[in-house]
Amino acid sequence: MADNVTSLFRTGAHSPSMAALARESGESGPLDFCIPCNPYFPTPAMFEELTHRLREIITFYPSSADTITGELCNLLQLPPQCVAMGNGSTELITWIDHLLVRESLAIPVPTFGRWTDQPLETGKRVDMFPLQESNGFALDPAQYIQFIRSRGSRVAVICNPNNPDGGFLPRQTILAFCDALADLDLVIIDESFLEFADAEAEPSIVEDAVMRPNVIVLRSLGKNFGLHGIRFGYLVANPSLAGKIRSMLPKWNLNSFAETVVFMLRDHGAEYLESLHQVRRDRLDMARQLSQLPGLTVYPSQGNFLFVRLPVGAEGTVVRDQLLTEHRILVRECGNKIGSSSRFLRLVVRPQVDVRRLVSGLESVLYGSRRGAAVPEPNNNYSSGTAAVDRLVSSTNGSGMQGLAAAAQGQGQQQQQQPQLAPVAQWPQQQQQQQPQLAPVAQGRQQQGLLTAVGAMGQGQGQGQGFGQQGQQPQQQPMTAMAQAQQQAGLSPVGAGQPQQQQQPGLSPVAANGQPQQEPWLTPVGQPQPQQQQPGLTPVAQPGPQPMPQPTRWPAAAASRGTPWPEAPANNRVG
Repeated sequence: MADNVTSLFRTGAHSPSMAALARESGESGPLDFCIPCNPYFPTPAMFEELTHRLREIITFYPSSADTITGELCNLLQLPPQCVAMGNGSTELITWIDHLLVRESLAIPVPTFGRWTDQPLETGKRVDMFPLQESNGFALDPAQYIQFIRSRGSRVAVICNPNNPDGGFLPRQTILAFCDALADLDLVIIDESFLEFADAEAEPSIVEDAVMRPNVIVLRSLGKNFGLHGIRFGYLVANPSLAGKIRSMLPKWNLNSFAETVVFMLRDHGAEYLESLHQVRRDRLDMARQLSQLPGLTVYPSQGNFLFVRLPVGAEGTVVRDQLLTEHRILVRECGNKIGSSSRFLRLVVRPQVDVRRLVSGLESVLYGSRRGAAVPEPNNNYSSGTAAVDRLVSSTNGSGMQGLAAAAQGQGQQQQQQPQLAPVAQWPQQQQQQQPQLAPVAQGRQQQGLLTAVGAMGQGQGQGQGFGQQGQQPQQQPMTAMAQAQQQAGLSPVGAGQPQQQQQPGLSPVAANGQPQQEPWLTPVGQPQPQQQQPGLTPVAQPGPQPMPQPTRWPAAAASRGTPWPEAPANNRVG
């Protein structure tokens, strides 16, 4: 039975569905750390209402997509002519590719698989910009732009936060990126996970997209509302771009469940906001617990998931299979993500009781009865997917990536092959200000303002930021808990807290300097700077729950900063 279950992972670029796993195992679904979904929404009362109305929902036709989109736009305070709703964000990605991507698309990798797979399936050239493990998978926008120019890409994509690593760019940085590429056919900002971010108060660019000729913002509803099974998402763009997509969508592309949930949201805004705050709190606690596992590296994230690197010698597919078959825990092994390898897992943020079970399972699989001991090399009898990664990257980037094969022959050649790129020469002059900041994941973030960051941060923070040597966002390497143990033992490990620089299978650093940066960690805007990081991590006790300010509007309505959320009945009104 175990072989039948794990065989489901050997096909396709995505994990099997929960339904497929349940059918194959004959049991209820495992504890899900794989699918990035909000575990706190809908509320039990909302599920009770949906259950009560089930017969009505599945029996009758839904309203037209225009009706459902109109209600969503009322909530978000967006003009309906600038919005197109799809049966999941993947339907919108498909139509964007068919209608608006003519010849080539640039995308940083690793990222969400449909941004690479969809255009490849329709014969487009996909220019893949590798994010460097040595730099914590942080995206350098200036170098990415230079890569786009050198390749002649006609469409550029940024996922913010990025999936699977959770990397985040501030709003003003994203706007500067869009303005620098105003001559491209299209610039796409995928904000599917942005509502889980707390790095700045108003990170979305939806209101700016409607005024730009070539910018599309993609947003998810299923992830945010904890309802992946209801396929719904939306895009925001100027009326011409949004209209092109909307005109191709079927009249009833949205189902009755989607309609029911959208019309329920007006009465449940406060619960939704609280669910987002709880996910953010859980992200800190989960990162702290995982960082205590010897050899496990936790990367900073602004999504509702954490990207982790397994200890040396651990093979992701074996860890995944043992967690599933021995502990009934499902995780996302990232060996089939282009730009990643099987040494990385993406773990969805879940409540603390579930995280304790995950940590216990990882301890058992990674260390057995010898916690902290070296992990033996497993006897793996099937591919982790890295060979497919090699082939895809080398075959899709054409002559611009000829150095890949040579780079794979030896890591000693890596530094010679890395082009040293200067900042973008013709960059718009921007007022230099402090970037909205991110605190280290495993540091505990003792600032009390964490739970009230959305209400406390000024909307003018972080304005006027560009790229280049002075405007570039500093980065610090994620640190392993092994360094902590060494520090406590009185040792001073060389390079403590920095991941080993390793050549990704099949990837050479293209248009990235590959050098680890030593700047201090970033902290939230308006918060005091942290003390200098000591070698290794010393997890700090999490602050207790803090009173949370009552929100005054629907958080997804970043398109209308300062616009009150449409009033609901007094007993349900937000704020």
